[in-house]
Amino acid sequence: MHYYSTNQQAPLASLEEAVVRGLATDKGLYMPEQIKKLPKEFYDGIAEMSFQEIAYRVADAFFGEDIPAEELKHIVYDTLAFDAPVVHVDGNIHSLELYHGPTLAFKDVGARFMARLLGYFIKNDNVNENEDCNVRQTGEVNVLVATSGDTGSAVANGFLGVEGIHVYVLYPKGKVSAIQECQFTTLGQNITALEVEGVFDDCQRLVKSAFMDAELNAHMRLTSANSINVARFLPQAFYYFYAYAQMKRQGKEGELVICVPSGNFGNLCAGLFAHRMGLPIKRFIAANNRNDIFYQYLQTGEYNPRASVQTIANAMDVGDPSNFARILDLYGHSHADICRLIGGATYTDEQIAETLADTYHRTGYLLDPHGACGYRALSEMLQPGEQGVFLETAHPAKFRDTVEGIIKAEVAIPEKLQAFMRGTKQSVPMTAQFEDFKAYLMSV
Repeated sequence: MHYYSTNQQAPLASLEEAVVRGLATDKGLYMPEQIKKLPKEFYDGIAEMSFQEIAYRVADAFFGEDIPAEELKHIVYDTLAFDAPVVHVDGNIHSLELYHGPTLAFKDVGARFMARLLGYFIKNDNVNENEDCNVRQTGEVNVLVATSGDTGSAVANGFLGVEGIHVYVLYPKGKVSAIQECQFTTLGQNITALEVEGVFDDCQRLVKSAFMDAELNAHMRLTSANSINVARFLPQAFYYFYAYAQMKRQGKEGELVICVPSGNFGNLCAGLFAHRMGLPIKRFIAANNRNDIFYQYLQTGEYNPRASVQTIANAMDVGDPSNFARILDLYGHSHADICRLIGGATYTDEQIAETLADTYHRTGYLLDPHGACGYRALSEMLQPGEQGVFLETAHPAKFRDTVEGIIKAEVAIPEKLQAFMRGTKQSVPMTAQFEDFKAYLMSV
C-alpha cells in the first residue's frame, strides 16, 4: 500500500519509506491510500477471538501487502504479550486498561510494534537508498522522539537493544513525573535522553525541524517514533477492536461510546481509523485538560494552536496537536462531519482532582489524571441506553505524588516501575534552539 502526505505536495511513499522518513518532505503526515473495511463475519465472530487474533486481522488490512504473513503475525503476537482488559467502574461506564505492558502505558502497543517493524526492515535490507527521501541503505537508524511523559518510556523500552537503531528521547525539563523520567533516562545502551529547556511543543518542533534539515539528513538516517509515524499510531487501532469484543461478550456492544483522553491526538486518530474500518462505535469523545485547542475547534470551527500550559495530566499538555491534520484529512476538512462523530470536553486541574478523588472513594477504582478526564466526560455526556468505555492510558503509580496527594492514601508501585526507579539517571541538557540540537546530532 502507498502512503500520501496530508499536505498533498510530496510523492507517494511505500510503507518502508513512510516509516523510515516519519514525516513527509512537504512536512505533512502520512496517510494510507486505503482504509479497508473488515467483513461482517469478522465482527460476527470477534467475541470469540483473542487480542492477538483480532490485532493480526486489523494489521493485515494495513500492512499485509508489504509484510509476509508469518512475519507480520510474529510482529503482532510479540508486540501484544500482555492484556488490555475492559473493567467495569460504575453504572454504564467501563475502563479500557492500557497499562499492562512493560512501561505501564498505552503507548507500549505502538512503540513495540514500530520497533519490531523497523527491525524487520533493517534485517531484510528493505530500507534502500532513495534520493527523494535521503534514506541510505547503510548506517544506523536514528529515532527521534519528543515526549510529554509516556511516549519516551514506551519508545525507549520498545527499541532498547534493537541492533542498528539508536533512540534520542527529547523531553521538557521538570515537566514529566519523576517515575516517567526514570523510565527513559536510566536505560543507557542505545537510548539517549535529551533534557530540553522548554515545553513539549518545543521538543516536538525540534524533531520536526530535524527532518526538514537537508544537511542533518545527509549526515545521519533519521526517523520519528512519535504518533506522527504511521507505524506508531496505526497499531493503536488494535485495542479499540479488542474493547468492542470484550463488550460484545457481555452483551453491551450496542450504542457504544468511546472517550479518549487526548493530547497529540494519535490515539483518537487510531480510533477513527477503526471506525472507518467498520467498527460499530456510535461516537467518540475527546477529553482535554486545560489545553483545549481541539475542544475550541469543535465549538467554533477554527483551529488556533497556542503554547501549552502545564497540568497534572501532563501527557496531554499539547498546544498544537500534530494528528489534527490527519483528522481533518480523514473527514475532508468538514467541521460538520467531525462534529457529528466526535464530541469534546475540557477540565481544569481542580476538576480532574475532584473526579479522581470522588471515583476512588465512591467506587474503589483508582484513575490516573488522564483517565479521570475520560471518566468525567462519560459521566457527564453519556445518554440513556449508551455504554461508555474510556481509555485508562497509564498506571496511576506513574503519577504517584499527584495521585497520593489527591486521594490521601498510598499508591502501591508495581515492581516494573520499581525496577526503573533503582536505575541511575543519564541525560544530556539541551536548549530549545534548533541550532544547538542540530550541532549535537552532527557531532554524534
